[in-house]
Amino acid sequence: MSGLGFSTRQLHAGERHDGPHAPRATPIHLSAGFVFDDFDQAHARFAGADEGFSYTRVGNPTNAAAERRIADLESGSAALLVGSGQAAVATTILALVSTGDHVLSSSSIYEGTRELLRDDLARLGVTVDFIAEPNDLAAWERGIRPNTRVVFAESIPNPKNDVLDVAALARLTRRHAIPFVVDNTLATPYLLRPLEDGADIVVHSASKFLAGHGTVLGGVIVDGGTFPWAAHADAYPQIARTPGPDGLTFAERSPHTAFLDFARRVAMRYGPVPSPLNAFLILQGIETLSLRVQRQSDSALHLARWLEGHPQVESVDYSGLPSSPHHAVARRYLTRGFGAVLAVTVRGGVDGARAFTNALRVFTRMTHLGDVRSLVLHPATTTHVLRDADELAAAGIHPGLLRLSIGLEDLDDLVADLDRALGEVAGVAGTSSAPAEVPVVEAVSPRRLLAV
Repeated sequence: MSGLGFSTRQLHAGERHDGPHAPRATPIHLSAGFVFDDFDQAHARFAGADEGFSYTRVGNPTNAAAERRIADLESGSAALLVGSGQAAVATTILALVSTGDHVLSSSSIYEGTRELLRDDLARLGVTVDFIAEPNDLAAWERGIRPNTRVVFAESIPNPKNDVLDVAALARLTRRHAIPFVVDNTLATPYLLRPLEDGADIVVHSASKFLAGHGTVLGGVIVDGGTFPWAAHADAYPQIARTPGPDGLTFAERSPHTAFLDFARRVAMRYGPVPSPLNAFLILQGIETLSLRVQRQSDSALHLARWLEGHPQVESVDYSGLPSSPHHAVARRYLTRGFGAVLAVTVRGGVDGARAFTNALRVFTRMTHLGDVRSLVLHPATTTHVLRDADELAAAGIHPGLLRLSIGLEDLDDLVADLDRALGEVAGVAGTSSAPAEVPVVEAVSPRRLLAV
């Protein structure tokens, strides 16, 4: 696919017309396991000497087709499909750290990832520090320790739409020989490809824009194939020092996919397995990725401009606006569009946000992103409910802030829906002398929804 355009590759990259029938569409291989030709082939597949399939927890032809296509679109050497975006992040981190190691992360990340890093890694003896301003290179430099094993950030975080200077941070991590992992979910490879700007590993929640229709869960890890694992065996012995059944380390056996191959073994053991049906639907979604993301980004920019001028709106967070502090960085990286997710802070605090949300008819009240349908959510009382008032303020999550994920509806219908809802805000804000406080939640159900 080298040299072909993105839209062509999203249809054809990685395809193989296997089998006696040579189907044009990728088949759904709904099988737990696969037949071995003989005794020796079974051994070869378990020992890693044969690349064929043995068990769907380890690999599946439908999943492999999705992996090849996403790796191509992200300019990576290989990819691994897992059960969710959270599984992609967790598998990546667990493949890179051991007890006593340190992770350095942007603070502006998906809330579920933040809680994984802060709470769950701590129980495993891994320490984490967060950088408040993702584009403050001096802060990143100060935060790096001798035992730092991962630097983690998002290309376009939600809900504040602050765009990362990927190349600048990549130069710093390369100088310190630390793998740089970027969550590229909101940008998608259509708008931004972090591996081309120096990142080492990219992760996605494929449930969002890649699948695009709000029907399936999936996650993906893409290995750039450029990090010199063998040169840093002391830091990453699991990849570059521990031999396998063939006597070779992952770095010796496949230097350009060493991390990905080891991550596949981690996923095999922890078991975040994607269904082949989900892989098929993700592939179907990818076939229209550029069309959807372009339309959604264009609509989001129009709505951001319109909202910024509305009297019931206090502020709009969208990097496509000249008023955004991230506009200059966004213009450098996001030449096709600024993405489909934005935040709007309405007047009246929580009461205004409640009135606005309940008045919407076209927007769906739902915790998700990247759907073909437009979605709305109030982060302070949902995705960020475990943060206290000071933490919310520091993150810029104000009581009246709402996250909008723009879909494919007619733009006039979206404007009309927002205008009607803002009319309800006027009634609330006109009687409020000050923004309402975020309500206190006394107990949180263990089944609560994390940020998406």
